[in-house]
Amino acid sequence: MPAARRCWSSSSRRGAWAGWPTRPPPACVRDRLHVRPWRRPERLGGVAQNVLGDELQPCSYDPLTGWFRDGCCNTDSGDFGVHTVCAVMTAEFLEFSASAGNDLSTPQPATGFDGLKPGDQWCLCASRWTEAFEAGVAPPVVLESTHARTLEWASLSDLEEHRFTGNTA
Repeated sequence: MPAARRCWSSSSRRGAWAGWPTRPPPACVRDRLHVRPWRRPERLGGVAQNVLGDELQPCSYDPLTGWFRDGCCNTDSGDFGVHTVCAVMTAEFLEFSASAGNDLSTPQPATGFDGLKPGDQWCLCASRWTEAFEAGVAPPVVLESTHARTLEWASLSDLEEHRFTGNTA
């Protein structure tokens, strides 16, 4: 994987879009980086790690996901929701999430959020995935793109039980 497409967690990287000179970041990314320049992913040896102990892989660029809106399920100390689980949306999960007060399928034009649909990959809050797991509606998980911090909320065996085996972003 080219270095520019890695899920960096090093503070030496100049923002989420450094190294992408031919592809400027979308407005939502520029705005977030401008408004919150203090946000930097946690360091785990320079490159973020996934739940398998390997380098964290991107979750989704379309829709653009992640706490940093860099396509990766990275996190930092300001991410109180712990948006670290790369999950493939299902109709059942989207209904569950909406009933729990977090409607992910309705577009929010004011924030640039187009809404999610079944099949989209998204960085979920680890606690929400655990709630869905306990309710029997946990969406499939892309382990290679799920941040290691998720293991504070869910066991590797539970995540492996819901492993997504199709194509990823």
